[in-house]
Amino acid sequence: MLELAILGFLYDTPLHGYELRKRITALTGHVKPVAESTLYPAIKRLEKAGLLARATEPGAVAAPRHVLTLTEDGRQELRRRLAEPAQGDLTDENRWFTVLAFLRHLDDAPAQAAVLRRRLAFLEEPASFFYDGDRPLRAEELDDPFRRGLLTIARATSRAELSWLRETIGALDG
Repeated sequence: MLELAILGFLYDTPLHGYELRKRITALTGHVKPVAESTLYPAIKRLEKAGLLARATEPGAVAAPRHVLTLTEDGRQELRRRLAEPAQGDLTDENRWFTVLAFLRHLDDAPAQAAVLRRRLAFLEEPASFFYDGDRPLRAEELDDPFRRGLLTIARATSRAELSWLRETIGALDG
């Protein structure tokens, strides 16, 4: 998820590490804050793989700063990751939001629709946070008001997403 976010934000524009961290935190920070000890090793891995380039520019007030730019290989890698997201990128809501934030960079409507169809298929499978054996429990079957609330909220969110997915897939299919 972190590498995808780095590639996605740099696809838009070159950024300093600090600005990149702020943008990633805005996207995912409420769930998983991005620490420098995590971000900078990921940047170095991507740079070593030839997906990022680093240039130094003079600082206006402080020391020189490093500007990160996506290479053409990095642009291709982002598009590949978007076209072929791992199953966990489709089933984990936070990872899905990262894919969704940059799916516009996959500039092929049928490929975008294929990714959305995979998410749709996942959401259409019967599931719950709570089970009676192998059977998923519905909110109405629970006495616990908090668990019932969790399932009620999740169902409303899923319905909204299902509606959006179907509408967007239809638009992409033309």
